Amino acid sequence: MLPSLILASTSPYRQELLTRLGLPFTVDNPQTDETALPGESPEALALRLSEAKARAVADRHPGALIIGSDQVATVDGQIYGKPGDHVRAVAQLRALSGKTVNFYTGLCLLDTRNNQADVRGVPTLVTFRTLNDDEIERYLRREPAYQCAGSAKSEGLGIALLSRLQGDDPNALVGLPLIALCDQLRSAGVAVP
Repeated sequence: MLPSLILASTSPYRQELLTRLGLPFTVDNPQTDETALPGESPEALALRLSEAKARAVADRHPGALIIGSDQVATVDGQIYGKPGDHVRAVAQLRALSGKTVNFYTGLCLLDTRNNQADVRGVPTLVTFRTLNDDEIERYLRREPAYQCAGSAKSEGLGIALLSRLQGDDPNALVGLPLIALCDQLRSAGVAVP
């Protein structure tokens, strides 16, 4: 019998991506503190949080496979999180204009049958076009990406703000690297497809 599959995330984007695999899963809210530790690199933060999210729900799901994921947008050592409102989104897009940003996604598959965590990092380099204030305002009025790191939804109108994407998995940019996840699931004994 295959273990239950749990997504430790309330993100509708991650849920939609996981649905593509055609595997039954349930969702559980990890309620994890996402504050960076002193001196922690953006990449280390994403990896640590992906595992922390999976472990946060582990006690509620014995014998399950738990997926945790976290993404950090970073350029020049600066982390760009979810802006939360229009003013901060405008500031983010101004700061990212003309720059290449590493959207680094941490992915964890925690097997609660043996307490083993397979943790991987998947980088996606995103180059923003040089944006003017009118473009930024028009974009955010049509697609208020206030809950997206970097203030742009590549799966929506935000693609118009970009000039280039580089990475191994286009799903990673949306928040759940399905290619790596399929590999992890197969290693854990789940047939995909």
